[in-house]
Amino acid sequence: MPQQPRDADEEMFLHAELQRNLDYIRNRVGSSKDLVVREFRIGTTQHKAAIVYIDNMVDKKMIGDLILRSLMVDPFLENAGEPGANPDQNRTLMNFIKENALAVGEIDIAKDWNLLFLSVMSGDTAILLDGCSEAIVSSTRGAQYRAVEEPSTQVLIRGPKDGFTESIATNVSLIRRRIKSPNLWLDSVRVGTETKTDVAILYLKGTANDDTVREIKKRLSSIDIDGVLDSGVIEELIEDEPFSVFPTILNTERPDSVAGSLLEGRVAIVMDGTPFALIAPATFTMYFQSSGDYYHSYQFGIFIRCLRLVSFLISLFGPSIYVAAISYHQEMIPTSLLISLAAQREGVPFPAFVEAFLMEGSFEILREAGVRMPRAIGQAVSIVGALVLGQAAVQAGIVSSAMVIVVSLTGIASFATPAFDLGISARLLRFTIMILAGLFGFFGITLCAIAIVAHLCGLRSFGVPYMTPFAPFHLSDQKDALLRFPVWTFKKRPSLVGRRNLVRQRGGRPPSPKPQAGKDGADES
Repeated sequence: MPQQPRDADEEMFLHAELQRNLDYIRNRVGSSKDLVVREFRIGTTQHKAAIVYIDNMVDKKMIGDLILRSLMVDPFLENAGEPGANPDQNRTLMNFIKENALAVGEIDIAKDWNLLFLSVMSGDTAILLDGCSEAIVSSTRGAQYRAVEEPSTQVLIRGPKDGFTESIATNVSLIRRRIKSPNLWLDSVRVGTETKTDVAILYLKGTANDDTVREIKKRLSSIDIDGVLDSGVIEELIEDEPFSVFPTILNTERPDSVAGSLLEGRVAIVMDGTPFALIAPATFTMYFQSSGDYYHSYQFGIFIRCLRLVSFLISLFGPSIYVAAISYHQEMIPTSLLISLAAQREGVPFPAFVEAFLMEGSFEILREAGVRMPRAIGQAVSIVGALVLGQAAVQAGIVSSAMVIVVSLTGIASFATPAFDLGISARLLRFTIMILAGLFGFFGITLCAIAIVAHLCGLRSFGVPYMTPFAPFHLSDQKDALLRFPVWTFKKRPSLVGRRNLVRQRGGRPPSPKPQAGKDGADES
């Protein structure tokens, strides 16, 4: 019967006896079927050893070729005697194995159980020797991850097609491929007492604000929770305004967006197990920007950003303006249009406020149903359901045709916002604005708009005003705010974000080519 180790709370460091260590490992893991313990002897000596790893999380070929094959051939001692008889001899053997026998890239020494279990559960292999109270931890991670694919939530017509995956190593490599600079620094922390999730903090040293970097590290280190499964949990735990409906940390699954933000002096947070990275500090204008804006001409970039802003305003105030105009301010509607709207609403039993609430609620239900259903039929159900429901409601006299048009236009405009989080904010505020429009008309809409603008001006993201560069106003930062000027005009980084190394380019627009010479070789002058 194996010897039972002491209570888990009393065990902190490894023992010199190999069998006692193995029994403790089996007891802590609960004899899980994926726990692999391989006992063997080193070469032709009498020294007993064992390797411990978790199946399906390691590269078995690496374990067989680089660890077992190296250790099962006598590397150093032919007659070491009984293990444990000479502690110095055991230490010498461990040092030789670490420095000469293992052909593995990453090697570490684990003296306590916490580090050993963390390494093994992360996909590393622990090597334990009899007579030595330390373990060699070698990197043999080989779990299967999703291949790099095109992002599914941020699709571009022109631009890179690679997106983040659930592997933090892959995500960091995708960023480093774009920024090949030694100034790109990476710090890591582990979050979650049970999950121990790896979180990487990336920033350009000398460009990013040191105070922002320290604040992000402080907030991540202060997280005390049993586990985090997605970057959205971290975002909720470290954001400045947890009760605001507006997001203050940007998330993206595009490596080029992260690289562009790092070049501006921002900080990226990459987490293991999720394809979405976080970018901080974030400003309101960033949610209307897309990395594809810089891959087309600046004229098209200006047009598309203005279109997104108009779409956001429609998605936020569209139904409320219709309700206020129909209910309180008919004099603002042209006479011919007012007669047409009155004729459509002649048989509708509900006021415009109730009508708008019914249609908006139905549209939200259809949108959520389309997301939760299988992809093959989700979009078809949303489209067909909206058409059938709208047509049936109009024919039954429950709602007017104009209300169906307004709700449909509002729903389509909400999809034009590049950032999904900002679209959620508009969807939540839309119902509040409709209530005020139904009670006070345009006065309620104006009051709500003033409150929203005041709230936005009061928000901060890691010390940076949320409405920068408008409040406070910075003229030099207007080139890449709501509009998109030519790239050759971006001579400086955002002043409130980086605050250091503000110069991005020292040149300007390339000179125009000189006129070509005539056919006879003489200049046309």
